[in-house]
Amino acid sequence: MAFKDCFSLSYPGNPHPGDLIEVFRPGYQHWALYLGDGYVINIAPVDGVPTPFTSAKSVFSTKALVKMQLLKDVVGNDTYRVNNKYDETYPPLPVEEVIQRSEFVIGQEVAYDLFVNNCEHFVTLLRYGEGVSEQANRAISTIGFVSAAVGAFSFLGLFPKGQRAKY
Repeated sequence: MAFKDCFSLSYPGNPHPGDLIEVFRPGYQHWALYLGDGYVINIAPVDGVPTPFTSAKSVFSTKALVKMQLLKDVVGNDTYRVNNKYDETYPPLPVEEVIQRSEFVIGQEVAYDLFVNNCEHFVTLLRYGEGVSEQANRAISTIGFVSAAVGAFSFLGLFPKGQRAKY
């Protein structure tokens, strides 16, 4: 038995090129795609809110910049995991194609919308050829539920009516 067969330098969770990386930020998840050698591709909002407010910034942004960055810089003090959760629903494209597609868009400015074109949509489009975001779907469902509840409460008269002007 050779020495190299006794030990392995890889372990579960080690990202491989083309893997989706889920970064756990306070209140939401940021998504990136692993390119290899410690680098990821991801998008970051470019509209005018100062950097410390990145999560708030993404709510109001309409443009994002495609960046290639070190995974450790993207993650910062947050935690992350490899999460190729859509692999059973959408077959991944060949890794070479994913990397080629990624390299083509680095440095480009792209349209951004929290609900239909966010960071998860971006990386799933690269990996699967289909932009999907469970996080956005949950947010849209929540907004729909809240709107329906407000409408029902208003219809049933459960919200107090404003005081009428007295003449």
